[in-house]
Amino acid sequence: MAEKTALNLNGVEPVLSESDNAPGTPREFGSATEEKKKSWWHIFLVWGSAPQIILAAMLALAIGLPVSMMVDEIPKEAPVYLNIVGDLWLRSLKAIVIPLIVSAMILAVYKLRVMSRGGRSLASWTIGYYIMTTLMAIVISCIMTALVWSPMFTEAPEDERVYNSDSTYAKSEGTTPPLEGVVQQMFQSFIPDNIAYALANNQLLSVLVVSIVVGYLIEDENSSILRAAREVERMVTIVVTFIIKCSAFGVFSLILSNILKLDPATMGKNLGVLIASTLSSMAIHLFVAVPIIFFFLTRMNPYLYWIKNSRAWITAWGSASSAATLSISLDCARDRGISKTVRSFSVPLGCLINMDGTAIYFPIVVVFLARTQGMTLGVVDYVIITAAATLSSIGTTPIPSSSLALSIMIAGLVGVPITGMMGVVFAIDWLLDRFRTALNVSGDLFGAMVVYKKTGIEDESEEDLVVEGQPVREDAPRYNQSMA
Repeated sequence: MAEKTALNLNGVEPVLSESDNAPGTPREFGSATEEKKKSWWHIFLVWGSAPQIILAAMLALAIGLPVSMMVDEIPKEAPVYLNIVGDLWLRSLKAIVIPLIVSAMILAVYKLRVMSRGGRSLASWTIGYYIMTTLMAIVISCIMTALVWSPMFTEAPEDERVYNSDSTYAKSEGTTPPLEGVVQQMFQSFIPDNIAYALANNQLLSVLVVSIVVGYLIEDENSSILRAAREVERMVTIVVTFIIKCSAFGVFSLILSNILKLDPATMGKNLGVLIASTLSSMAIHLFVAVPIIFFFLTRMNPYLYWIKNSRAWITAWGSASSAATLSISLDCARDRGISKTVRSFSVPLGCLINMDGTAIYFPIVVVFLARTQGMTLGVVDYVIITAAATLSSIGTTPIPSSSLALSIMIAGLVGVPITGMMGVVFAIDWLLDRFRTALNVSGDLFGAMVVYKKTGIEDESEEDLVVEGQPVREDAPRYNQSMA
């Protein structure tokens, strides 16, 4: 330790010598201040940061869109090679979904069980909020489609409606169950008949229910299952940290390879209206309806909150999978100051049952198929679509384009025949599915904060505030709770 001046003259504190680097000294605070004054572009060099992911997405669009519009015939090998990095990144995200859900739910439910209060409130607010927003999304979609977009669709020529029995949509139609079958499958998906099979085949809803039961039945703090869950969570957190740092490469690869598949020749009027109706309904739900509810329940700025979670919904847009984005969604929820107990329960559950984007999409596809055949749907048809879309969206798996087969089922319920126009829907679904997924993930994070604010559940031990072996960052906001 360097020598210090022994005297204190006229109230002046002793002065540290130049060589004094002791922690907590003015020199350390000075160096911290200098570190904060880094260039504005420094944030783009932080691996896995939101600006870096946004830059990667914009760069992929800037390269891909001009190429797809100007090049007449892109070699079919090009998207395949460009997709390799993104595919590996996406597979690694999907690989950790099961251990992430199992460990998070076991620990969260056990914690709720030993809490003196709050467990029932957490479950009620989480499920109630997700069902409410799903119904609201369907109603918005039906109103917008019936009043605004339906008259804009034009009847397609007879040759464009030719039904191809060998097409992908025709095969999907043959395997699509009736409504009673969908309802039955939805309830069966809660209880697996073989736990090992459910784990091996990514039956996430079944895995989640089993994890909840296991977490509830643990009685001893020293249970080997509880210790195993904590160890798995620790290892998964390390893996997730590395995957998140590679997000820019994965998002760039996925977006660029998929944007090259865009065929300008297919952009007819009906397809343009289909895209516009889908995106506009999603925009109303995301930027008007949900923010009103969010502000009313939390008194927070919904738009600032959404922007701060950009890492999650940009990754969702790039991967087209809510399940693959789950780890990043949990990371964003942590950064927003949501307690571990709340985020570990509400975010994985939202990933499986909160499908607002999918719910919006169902009515639009059915009306598109009807109007291109010269059919007009009535009020009763829209009521049937609303009920069927609610059940179907909850039962939809959080993987890319899983809602297409259910769209065919809902069309059949209101007597809309499946024609060649379904091929148009399949051709553009890869793009719209990305917006649906981004909306779903955004809804999960809005819901997590609502549940956190309304239940007032905080982590009770210091152990809960440790992430990746270190305390939660100081700049992560901590919100004061108020019971509603």
